[in-house]
Amino acid sequence: MDISLNKYISDTGFCSRREADKYIEDCRVTINGMDAHKGNRVKAGDDVRIDGEPLKKKKASVYIAFNKPKGVTCTTDLKDKTNIIDFINYKTRIFPIGRLDKLSSGLIFITNDGDIVNKILRSGNGHEKEYIVTVDKSIDLNFINKMRNGVIILGTQTLKCFVKQEGDLKFRIILKQGLNRQIRRMCESLGYNVTSLTRIRIMNININGIQPGKWRYFTQNELSTLLENIKDSNNSHEKNEDALGE
Repeated sequence: MDISLNKYISDTGFCSRREADKYIEDCRVTINGMDAHKGNRVKAGDDVRIDGEPLKKKKASVYIAFNKPKGVTCTTDLKDKTNIIDFINYKTRIFPIGRLDKLSSGLIFITNDGDIVNKILRSGNGHEKEYIVTVDKSIDLNFINKMRNGVIILGTQTLKCFVKQEGDLKFRIILKQGLNRQIRRMCESLGYNVTSLTRIRIMNININGIQPGKWRYFTQNELSTLLENIKDSNNSHEKNEDALGE
């Protein structure tokens, strides 16, 4: 029995399928000494390597809730001195699920489970993300209603969502969508600039008790609930959307 190359790579815990496709496109993957291509299949006994190094069998799955501080970049590119991997400095290879802008803070999931990534990321699966946002001038009911009902960004109208005013400059928003820099772009379309953006919850997991720059493992109950919530999710991904973006 054979499986797709990108799934084989993600099953080892090396990276997600999306990242595996990038490694393949960059000609960094070989199968039995030959350059690999997208669409290749892997069968038992095949020698798959990335950058000349054989892939190791997957270790125990790791699921981390990390409270990302401002200034850390959600990238696995170690050439970026602010990359999230070096900041956490975990003992084995892990990678973030989704992203938060460098100037944003809050909850992001970190894992070595490539299978779970696209099920969580795909915007069509409608997984909730909750944020606390501060802007540069006073907000009013008109602003809240427009944010709730959708505004035009990136050539499309954002989906209706929950928005609640929390102060003169602050509001809470819950998204099931994940357009690039969505909240910042929504605010900008209404004449506001975001001065602070913190994600406080993804699905059933929140950052309560996790100090900025710190992390903890998912509890067993959290993991069980999350896996139950995504069991029927489509694990394909969409190129231009990332449901765990901001």
